[in-house]
Amino acid sequence: MKQWYESLFENYAKKYDQECFVQGTVGECDFLEEEIGHEKSQKILDVGCGTGRHAIELAGRGYAVTGIDLSEAQLQRAREKAHERGVTVDFQKHDARDLPFQDAFDLVIMLCEGGFPLMETDEMNYEILKGAARALKKNGKFIFTTLNGLFPLCHSVEKFCAQARADGNAAYKKNTFDLMTFRDRHTAEFEDDSGNKLTLDCNERYYVPSEITWLLKSLGFKKIDIYGAKLGRFSREVPLTPGDFEMLVVAER
Repeated sequence: MKQWYESLFENYAKKYDQECFVQGTVGECDFLEEEIGHEKSQKILDVGCGTGRHAIELAGRGYAVTGIDLSEAQLQRAREKAHERGVTVDFQKHDARDLPFQDAFDLVIMLCEGGFPLMETDEMNYEILKGAARALKKNGKFIFTTLNGLFPLCHSVEKFCAQARADGNAAYKKNTFDLMTFRDRHTAEFEDDSGNKLTLDCNERYYVPSEITWLLKSLGFKKIDIYGAKLGRFSREVPLTPGDFEMLVVAER
């Protein structure tokens, strides 16, 4: 039986590129470049790369990038976009819970819920973090965004999604946040690339900063910084608050 995230991305590549939350690529890549000192020799892994927006932008700036995703449709769109842009990215189909890389990359990125924290169990989400850590070289850096567990304690997730939504984007409704598991269950209504209207039952795991810090420390990361994730404006100058829907994590070995 397919999980909701597999069904969602089965035929949702072109529509995905129109979503409001994927429009900050250039500014986000500016931050990534600053974090690695604009060193072009850095090898980068993009986990849950989707249609390749960060991978392609970074490749266009001269970096060697490998992008992995579970969805063949997303990867096919990524390859098309890379060809149109005239850049080379090594796009591979892998499950983020079982990455085949070890000590291979200087930077691992996992942005816009690139697999983590969409999994159905906490153990599966942890396997994604573990695989990302294993893929890093000794002095590597891991940068990712994830859902901020402080947000639904103070705000309505359903209201936030409705306000952020643009015409034609997926609609997220009937949100129910469970304080015991920190999971938000909801329905997603969207139109796929073939024009079919679909509804999926979804659930995503929200994390608080102390959890993320503990999980990363258990994987050998020594320095862990967490900030508010602003669309297209990642910065170390933005402290995390309960008003941030996502958190930005920068972890170093």
